[in-house]
Amino acid sequence: MTTEDRFMRLVGILKRLRGENGCPWDKEQTHTTLRPLMLEELYEIFEAIDENSFDKLKEELGDLLMHILFQAELAGEEGEFTLDDVLDGISDKLVRRHPHVFGNVKVSSTDEILANWAKIKMLERAGKGDEISALDGVPRNLPALLRAQRIQQKASRVGFDWQKKEDVFDKVKEELQELEQAIRTEDKEGMEEELGDLLFAITNLARFLDISAEMALLKSVKKFEERFRYIEGNLDKSPADATLEEMDELWNKSKEE
Repeated sequence: MTTEDRFMRLVGILKRLRGENGCPWDKEQTHTTLRPLMLEELYEIFEAIDENSFDKLKEELGDLLMHILFQAELAGEEGEFTLDDVLDGISDKLVRRHPHVFGNVKVSSTDEILANWAKIKMLERAGKGDEISALDGVPRNLPALLRAQRIQQKASRVGFDWQKKEDVFDKVKEELQELEQAIRTEDKEGMEEELGDLLFAITNLARFLDISAEMALLKSVKKFEERFRYIEGNLDKSPADATLEEMDELWNKSKEE
């Protein structure tokens, strides 16, 4: 069986599930009801990558592909667009945005490739009559740290950026001082604003260090969770009944191990 045959088999299975004698659950689904499930599959892909589990990654990629085809099937039923339109659209876009591969454009660096990509994208939006901004294309529903870093990257591509990481680090210290001032004055709104500015500056520093702020925080959360579970597993009582000193001792042991 060829790859094309396998692809069309999956398309046929989805059509049957949505058909007259198909599955009641599948027939009830809409673009909106599938949205949280599709997002969950995406995070399961990230988890498989983090765990370096290729068996799990293979399975989760299949689940996400099913959701992509499901969304296309729904749109086809509604007369909005077809799966062929989706495939043609992404193929045309890839060719159009890689003129250094499919055309005669010469590039000398990845930065130049990204700058060309941004210019082509803005021209495409202008051709559609859309309002144009260098910050376009960052989904509003991304996690905050990830969205902040993507916005910063886009601003950087048009030259709006710090010159060196030391300047960004000074900005982090400046924002921390402003947060401390808001805390001293018990300015609740000011605290929220300055905390946001501090997180934004730290995210910018992560970008300069070529680190994903989102992944860095996720790893720290995972580390905290593992150490706290170690505490729970080694206490002879509930954590609520333990002293802070007892828990701190086990915390330090978990770091050593």
